Amino acid sequence: MREVFMQQKTNFARGLSFYKLFWIFTIGCVAGVVLENIWYLLAFHRITNRVGLVYGPFNPIYGMGALVITVGLYWLRDKHWLWIFFGGVVLGSAFEYICSWVQEAVFGTVSWNYSHLPLNINGRINLVFSLFWGFVALLWTRFLYPGLSNLIERIPHRVGIVLTWTLFAFLVYDILVSAAAVGRMSARHVGKPAANRVEAYLDEQFPDERLHEIYPSMKFVDTTK
Repeated sequence: MREVFMQQKTNFARGLSFYKLFWIFTIGCVAGVVLENIWYLLAFHRITNRVGLVYGPFNPIYGMGALVITVGLYWLRDKHWLWIFFGGVVLGSAFEYICSWVQEAVFGTVSWNYSHLPLNINGRINLVFSLFWGFVALLWTRFLYPGLSNLIERIPHRVGIVLTWTLFAFLVYDILVSAAAVGRMSARHVGKPAANRVEAYLDEQFPDERLHEIYPSMKFVDTTK
């Protein structure tokens, strides 16, 4: 009994606990940015900014994608690889469509548009990227997640708790500021002046020029049609 108690005190983020999922989200936020930058460099031979927040190398879309694949397909991890592949196609496509729709509905902007590609749905998803989600899900579930999960669990218990809540507080702040800054840019786009000190501060700290540097692929809907 004592050994079990000591293991629980020293083993960090077991199973699909909050701590495990938080670190999966955070690692996904950073890894997605790195991989997309590498892909962009290889495909277009130039470096661009692919982050999703105003502070740090984070993109919550990749983090949420990692969570969706992890939680949604965890129960299929020991099944035939085709189940994992098609599960990734369905989950990834649905997630990408919802993200695009929410961004357009809330901010009036889009960060990707597949209308020029065949077999797309409202320009939000298309067959090629849907199949890509399947391959990513298979690679993640069968090969990457088990090793990454083991590494996360090796973080010392006390260190892990402190790091988790410190980073959690920072990311919450980063996400709120980023959403507010983009919201103000959308308001400025339709001619709405700052109505209070907070909005004036956002206009001063995050003018359109700065946000275009942070989000070079983001465009207003009325300029993409």
